[in-house]
Amino acid sequence: MDEIRATKEEIRYDIAKRLAILADSAVEAKARQIENRLFNFANFLEANIVLLYINSANEVISRNIIARCFDYNKIVVLPAFDSHTYEMKLMKVDNLETDLKLGPRGIFEPDEMRCNVVPIECIDIAIIPGTAFDEKGGRIGSGEGYYDRLIPKLSITTRKVALAFENQITQQIQMESHDKHVDIIITEKRIIYKI
Repeated sequence: MDEIRATKEEIRYDIAKRLAILADSAVEAKARQIENRLFNFANFLEANIVLLYINSANEVISRNIIARCFDYNKIVVLPAFDSHTYEMKLMKVDNLETDLKLGPRGIFEPDEMRCNVVPIECIDIAIIPGTAFDEKGGRIGSGEGYYDRLIPKLSITTRKVALAFENQITQQIQMESHDKHVDIIITEKRIIYKI
Protein backbone atom coordinates (compact mmCIF):
# COMPACT_ATOMS: atom_id res chain seq x y z
CA MET A 1 0.00 0.00 0.00
CA ASP A 2 2.78 2.45 0.96
CA GLU A 3 4.66 1.40 -2.16
CA ILE A 4 1.66 2.24 -4.37
CA ARG A 5 1.24 5.62 -2.67
CA ALA A 6 4.94 6.38 -3.18
CA THR A 7 4.59 5.45 -6.86
CA LYS A 8 1.59 7.78 -7.18
CA GLU A 9 3.61 10.62 -5.63
CA GLU A 10 6.40 9.96 -8.14
CA ILE A 11 3.87 10.10 -10.99
CA ARG A 12 2.39 13.37 -9.64
CA TYR A 13 5.89 14.84 -9.48
CA ASP A 14 6.77 13.60 -12.98
CA ILE A 15 3.54 15.02 -14.48
CA ALA A 16 4.11 18.37 -12.76
CA LYS A 17 7.61 18.50 -14.30
CA ARG A 18 6.25 17.58 -17.76
CA LEU A 19 3.62 20.32 -17.58
CA ALA A 20 5.98 22.93 -16.09
CA ILE A 21 8.22 22.87 -19.17
CA LEU A 22 5.30 23.82 -21.44
CA ALA A 23 4.92 27.48 -22.28
CA ASP A 24 1.67 29.10 -21.12
CA SER A 25 0.67 29.61 -24.75
CA ALA A 26 1.15 25.87 -25.43
CA VAL A 27 -0.96 24.92 -22.39
CA GLU A 28 -3.72 27.30 -23.51
CA ALA A 29 -3.63 25.96 -27.08
CA LYS A 30 -3.82 22.34 -25.88
CA ALA A 31 -6.64 23.22 -23.46
CA ARG A 32 -8.55 24.82 -26.35
CA GLN A 33 -8.11 21.65 -28.45
CA ILE A 34 -9.42 19.53 -25.56
CA GLU A 35 -12.35 21.92 -25.13
CA ASN A 36 -13.22 21.68 -28.84
CA ARG A 37 -13.05 17.87 -28.73
CA LEU A 38 -15.36 17.89 -25.71
CA PHE A 39 -17.87 20.12 -27.49
CA ASN A 40 -17.86 17.73 -30.46
CA PHE A 41 -18.34 14.68 -28.22
CA ALA A 42 -21.87 13.30 -28.65
CA ASN A 43 -22.36 12.22 -25.02
CA PHE A 44 -21.46 15.73 -23.90
CA LEU A 45 -23.63 17.49 -26.47
CA GLU A 46 -26.63 15.35 -25.50
CA ALA A 47 -26.14 15.98 -21.76
CA ASN A 48 -28.31 18.62 -20.11
CA ILE A 49 -26.92 18.61 -16.54
CA VAL A 50 -23.11 18.64 -16.52
CA LEU A 51 -20.83 18.19 -13.53
CA LEU A 52 -17.65 20.20 -14.14
CA TYR A 53 -14.76 21.40 -11.99
CA ILE A 54 -12.68 24.50 -11.36
CA ASN A 55 -9.14 23.41 -12.17
CA SER A 56 -6.22 23.45 -9.80
CA ALA A 57 -2.56 23.17 -10.82
CA ASN A 58 -1.77 20.32 -13.23
CA GLU A 59 -5.38 19.97 -14.41
CA VAL A 60 -6.89 21.00 -17.74
CA ILE A 61 -8.09 24.61 -17.59
CA SER A 62 -11.87 24.59 -17.15
CA ARG A 63 -13.14 28.20 -17.05
CA ASN A 64 -13.69 28.53 -20.82
CA ILE A 65 -15.46 25.17 -20.86
CA ILE A 66 -17.80 26.29 -18.08
CA ALA A 67 -18.52 29.61 -19.80
CA ARG A 68 -19.20 27.83 -23.08
CA CYS A 69 -21.62 25.44 -21.31
CA PHE A 70 -23.74 28.46 -20.39
CA ASP A 71 -23.79 29.42 -24.10
CA TYR A 72 -25.07 25.90 -24.87
CA ASN A 73 -27.83 26.28 -22.24
CA LYS A 74 -26.46 23.45 -20.13
CA ILE A 75 -27.11 23.29 -16.40
CA VAL A 76 -23.66 23.69 -14.83
CA VAL A 77 -22.95 21.85 -11.59
CA LEU A 78 -19.75 22.41 -9.61
CA PRO A 79 -18.56 20.74 -6.41
CA ALA A 80 -18.29 22.43 -3.03
CA PHE A 81 -15.72 20.60 -0.89
CA ASP A 82 -16.01 19.65 2.78
CA SER A 83 -12.42 19.33 4.01
CA HIS A 84 -13.54 17.52 7.19
CA THR A 85 -15.52 14.67 5.61
CA TYR A 86 -13.81 14.72 2.19
CA GLU A 87 -17.25 14.77 0.60
CA MET A 88 -18.63 17.14 -2.03
CA LYS A 89 -21.92 18.94 -2.42
CA LEU A 90 -22.93 19.27 -6.06
CA MET A 91 -24.34 22.73 -6.67
CA LYS A 92 -25.92 24.51 -9.65
CA VAL A 93 -23.97 27.58 -10.73
CA ASP A 94 -25.55 30.25 -12.93
CA ASN A 95 -22.79 32.87 -12.99
CA LEU A 96 -19.03 32.37 -12.57
CA GLU A 97 -18.55 35.96 -11.42
CA THR A 98 -21.15 36.06 -8.64
CA ASP A 99 -21.81 32.44 -7.60
CA LEU A 100 -18.29 31.35 -6.55
CA LYS A 101 -16.18 31.88 -3.43
CA LEU A 102 -12.73 30.70 -2.43
CA GLY A 103 -13.04 27.27 -0.79
CA PRO A 104 -10.98 25.42 1.82
CA ARG A 105 -8.69 23.89 -0.83
CA GLY A 106 -7.76 27.31 -2.24
CA ILE A 107 -9.97 26.71 -5.31
CA PHE A 108 -13.10 28.62 -6.22
CA GLU A 109 -16.29 26.68 -5.57
CA PRO A 110 -20.04 27.37 -5.39
CA ASP A 111 -21.20 29.76 -2.69
CA GLU A 112 -23.76 27.80 -0.67
CA MET A 113 -25.64 31.05 0.04
CA ARG A 114 -26.24 31.59 -3.70
CA CYS A 115 -26.37 28.09 -5.21
CA ASN A 116 -28.75 25.15 -4.85
CA VAL A 117 -27.79 21.51 -4.34
CA VAL A 118 -28.37 19.21 -7.32
CA PRO A 119 -29.18 15.55 -6.54
CA ILE A 120 -26.38 13.30 -7.79
CA GLU A 121 -28.80 11.11 -9.75
CA CYS A 122 -29.63 14.13 -11.97
CA ILE A 123 -26.09 14.40 -13.39
CA ASP A 124 -26.03 13.38 -17.07
CA ILE A 125 -22.25 13.53 -17.55
CA ALA A 126 -19.45 14.02 -15.01
CA ILE A 127 -16.25 15.72 -16.10
CA ILE A 128 -13.66 14.41 -13.65
CA PRO A 129 -10.33 16.20 -13.05
CA GLY A 130 -7.05 14.46 -12.34
CA THR A 131 -3.29 14.74 -12.39
CA ALA A 132 -2.49 11.54 -14.30
CA PHE A 133 -4.35 8.86 -16.24
CA ASP A 134 -3.62 5.62 -18.03
CA GLU A 135 -5.37 4.21 -21.11
CA LYS A 136 -7.46 1.83 -18.97
CA GLY A 137 -9.17 4.74 -17.22
CA GLY A 138 -6.91 4.62 -14.17
CA ARG A 139 -6.70 8.00 -12.47
CA ILE A 140 -4.53 9.81 -9.95
CA GLY A 141 -6.11 12.86 -8.37
CA SER A 142 -5.00 15.19 -5.60
CA GLY A 143 -4.72 12.33 -3.11
CA GLU A 144 -7.64 13.45 -0.96
CA GLY A 145 -10.11 10.94 -2.44
CA TYR A 146 -12.97 13.36 -3.17
CA TYR A 147 -13.68 11.94 -6.63
CA ASP A 148 -13.00 8.33 -5.58
CA ARG A 149 -15.88 8.78 -3.12
CA LEU A 150 -18.08 10.55 -5.69
CA ILE A 151 -17.70 8.26 -8.72
CA PRO A 152 -19.42 5.18 -7.18
CA LYS A 153 -22.40 7.35 -6.19
CA LEU A 154 -22.99 8.51 -9.77
CA SER A 155 -25.66 6.68 -11.75
CA ILE A 156 -24.40 3.77 -13.84
CA THR A 157 -25.68 5.66 -16.91
CA THR A 158 -23.68 8.81 -16.07
CA ARG A 159 -20.58 8.99 -18.27
CA LYS A 160 -17.40 9.66 -16.27
CA VAL A 161 -15.16 11.67 -18.59
CA ALA A 162 -11.69 12.98 -17.80
CA LEU A 163 -9.98 15.86 -19.55
CA ALA A 164 -6.21 15.49 -19.78
CA PHE A 165 -3.20 16.75 -21.66
CA GLU A 166 -1.30 14.01 -23.52
CA ASN A 167 1.55 14.82 -21.10
CA GLN A 168 -0.70 13.51 -18.29
CA ILE A 169 -1.17 10.06 -19.86
CA THR A 170 1.17 7.56 -18.27
CA GLN A 171 1.96 3.90 -18.99
CA GLN A 172 0.11 2.36 -16.05
CA ILE A 173 -1.38 3.53 -12.79
CA GLN A 174 -1.43 1.04 -9.95
CA MET A 175 -4.92 1.22 -8.53
CA GLU A 176 -5.77 0.65 -4.88
CA SER A 177 -9.12 -0.88 -3.91
CA HIS A 178 -10.64 2.56 -3.20
CA ASP A 179 -9.44 4.11 -6.50
CA LYS A 180 -12.06 4.56 -9.23
CA HIS A 181 -11.70 4.56 -13.02
CA VAL A 182 -13.13 6.97 -15.56
CA ASP A 183 -14.92 5.74 -18.69
CA ILE A 184 -13.39 8.09 -21.25
CA ILE A 185 -10.38 10.43 -21.45
CA ILE A 186 -10.32 13.36 -23.86
CA THR A 187 -6.90 14.79 -24.73
CA GLU A 188 -5.80 17.34 -27.30
CA LYS A 189 -4.97 14.47 -29.69
CA ARG A 190 -7.52 11.71 -29.10
CA ILE A 191 -10.44 10.23 -27.21
CA ILE A 192 -9.48 7.19 -25.13
CA TYR A 193 -12.21 4.71 -24.25
CA LYS A 194 -11.56 2.56 -21.18
CA ILE A 195 -10.37 -0.86 -22.27
